Amino acid sequence: VQTGGTEGSPGAGRTGRKAGPVGVAKEVGGGARKSCFVGEAVSAGDALCEIETDKAVVTLDASDDGILAKIVVEEGTKNIRLGSLIGLMVEEGEDWKHVEIPKDVGPPAPASKPSVPRPSPEPQISIPLILHNNLKIPVSLEKSKGLTTLGPYQDALKLVQLKQMGEITESRPTPAPVATPTAPSPPPAAAGPSYPRPMFPVSTPGQPNAVVINIRRVIAKRLTESKSTVPHAYATADCDVGAVLKARQDLVKDDIKVSVNDFIIKAAAVTLRQMPDVNVSWDGEGPKQLPFIDISVAVATDKGLITPIIKDAAAKGIREIADSVKVLSKKARDGKLLPEEYQGGSFSISNLGMFGIDEFTAVINPPQACILAVGRFRPVLKLTEDEEGNAKLQQRQLITVTMSSDSRVVDDELATRFLESFKANLENPIRLA
Repeated sequence: VQTGGTEGSPGAGRTGRKAGPVGVAKEVGGGARKSCFVGEAVSAGDALCEIETDKAVVTLDASDDGILAKIVVEEGTKNIRLGSLIGLMVEEGEDWKHVEIPKDVGPPAPASKPSVPRPSPEPQISIPLILHNNLKIPVSLEKSKGLTTLGPYQDALKLVQLKQMGEITESRPTPAPVATPTAPSPPPAAAGPSYPRPMFPVSTPGQPNAVVINIRRVIAKRLTESKSTVPHAYATADCDVGAVLKARQDLVKDDIKVSVNDFIIKAAAVTLRQMPDVNVSWDGEGPKQLPFIDISVAVATDKGLITPIIKDAAAKGIREIADSVKVLSKKARDGKLLPEEYQGGSFSISNLGMFGIDEFTAVINPPQACILAVGRFRPVLKLTEDEEGNAKLQQRQLITVTMSSDSRVVDDELATRFLESFKANLENPIRLA
């Protein structure tokens, strides 16, 4: 969480009217751009700060008019616990310089307990994190659902902090990174010596930084859960996209730019509308019919794969789908996707054709039941017959698609019929109108 400015801190020993919370952390993240300063008047709807999660940057807006009285969580702080207080606001006209932090906001800090030394690189501990302006607050590094840690920098950071607090000395030999007893919660910033902010690299040349490591960890966990809990079944078909390429050329003449993938998205959505039994998910007990046809489209970013959603794709035209894909893909690469733009979806499409891949299989994204893996279109000579029954060689533009399906809800027979209908729709673009 990051906001701008630090002036207007309350005086030592001074208390005043209790201020209302600006907001609480909804997801773990860190680092964003400056939005609002302490002492600045804000109106309902004004941007107070931006919260950077592992997938997107979410703007936190003010819910009421008032004055930003205090920034509780400082600029650049990472791994903020869910429900943590991040700032205080007061009504206009109130003394914003002297406020006290409400004691009933946010979850209580977990009790410190010494951990048993073990070789795990991610001990469940709470350690102090030293922030800007010598401010020290305890930040939990517990490994729990929805939270991320500092990855390989965790042990190094803790070692630096323990040395700064005098828990260990420089003469003590440095063993391999292991868990150490939890450091006690630090006293208020005014008491005791002032510690400099620890300096550790955000990234190392040739190695991914902590943010990328966290995202890869989340992806690895979800992929492992999918492959180990969802019975994957696969079906493959070749589709002739010659008619699609011709239709695309005709649209280009009218200055309408669409891609083959836009036709694939539309064909999948139309086929799902024709075959609602495939537009389902597994709810833990059985198939659940979905009332919407939202297509998740895999987009590769420098931090990992994310799937923005084309809402109600069956009702959209090719041009509208193309415009939506362009906007959402750019937001995905810039880390600007809102949660509602990538959470949900009823069917996924992953296209590696632009990378020269002929065919591949993809992992299902639960609770969805299917994902379609699309390869590149390629010229193939096929033996056909003309109207008079004479054999002749004809060049076709084929793509290979492989559907991974959850066989608990989409069995082989249903998956086969889906691919047959998808192939017919894609090879005859007029059906997509």
